[in-house]
Amino acid sequence: MGSLVEDIRVIDTDSHVVEPADLWTSRVAAKWGDLVPHVLWDDKAGEDAWFIGDERVAPASSAAQAGWREYPPDHPPRLSEAEPETWEVNQRLAYMDRMGIHAQALYPNVAMFNANRLASLVDQDLQLAVVRAYNDWQTEWSAPAPDRLLPMASLPFWDIDATVVEMARCAEAGHRGVVFTQDPAFFGQPMLADRHWDPMWSAAEQLGLPINFHIGSSDTALLATTGHPDSGKHANYASIGVSFFMGNARTLAQLICSGICHRFPDLKFVSVESGIGWIPFAMDALDWQWDNCGVAVEHPEYDLRPSEYFRRQIFGCFWFERAALPYAIERLGPDNILYETDFPHPTSMSPGPATSAIEPKAFIEEVFAGIDRVDARKILHDNAARLYRLD
Repeated sequence: MGSLVEDIRVIDTDSHVVEPADLWTSRVAAKWGDLVPHVLWDDKAGEDAWFIGDERVAPASSAAQAGWREYPPDHPPRLSEAEPETWEVNQRLAYMDRMGIHAQALYPNVAMFNANRLASLVDQDLQLAVVRAYNDWQTEWSAPAPDRLLPMASLPFWDIDATVVEMARCAEAGHRGVVFTQDPAFFGQPMLADRHWDPMWSAAEQLGLPINFHIGSSDTALLATTGHPDSGKHANYASIGVSFFMGNARTLAQLICSGICHRFPDLKFVSVESGIGWIPFAMDALDWQWDNCGVAVEHPEYDLRPSEYFRRQIFGCFWFERAALPYAIERLGPDNILYETDFPHPTSMSPGPATSAIEPKAFIEEVFAGIDRVDARKILHDNAARLYRLD
């Protein structure tokens, strides 16, 4: 019997590709001019940055942290200074081979793909064109290895009809899931629990597309408001991630308590980049509140308790936790846990001069040393392969 990464085709269920500067300007009609997302050099900040119109959106290379020489939030000023595997497909595949990763789910970079700004564009045709261009780019970027590079579709969720159409289009193109915001109400849309979203849930269920809730997909103002300046930029940045992780506890509670899981029993949901150690507590707390608040009396149609809905339909991802893994397996079972690296984001499982991370293949061998081999195979491959239709 060989090592785990030799015996198991490891699936990384959360990674990112840094968008090229011409992603939108090369694909979206020139008639909209500089309203199309574009990259300009920002003299004041000393870096390339994304702009929509004359409004700066985000640094162009802040997500390309893997291998960078400085601690976050410092980042490469230009994409040309970042490691090429953060944006070039053949380099990415070679990197995955070195790290012991067979396949990666691909997500947009939260800071750039800011749904609030896109939804506020004055022209609805431009809104849709920007989303479709991004999804088309992901399709093309993944084409050299469609069973290893797994695109996740972004949605024009401010238009429910267009959302359903785009989901079907992306499913046909080979996308393995969709990305949805944790808090659509933040963007002026109905709450997550509102029946307004039922056509989307229904379409995703029929198409076999899991709904992925990536952290930071709602109020990104947290990036600018968390922490006191006297604490220091690195300490404040460290606190941001933890705050984002916990945001998905609210998401899971809404999915279950609103009856979404009950009404769409075959629809799967993933809590992405938020860890797993908190989930057993969250399910214990939700079961307790469920019983003591009389939810079963109020909703006799609900045939499961919260922890049971979770086991049937919801997955959590981990990438740095060690002690939490055996506990989560004991409490949740091995069938609802996925592995991720978050490559190439800050604090991802990406070795470099300014990180404590070790290579994923070494981490896997270390953290799964005491885990049953069957359970390890489920977490590292089988669960994700079934969820994203790889086998």
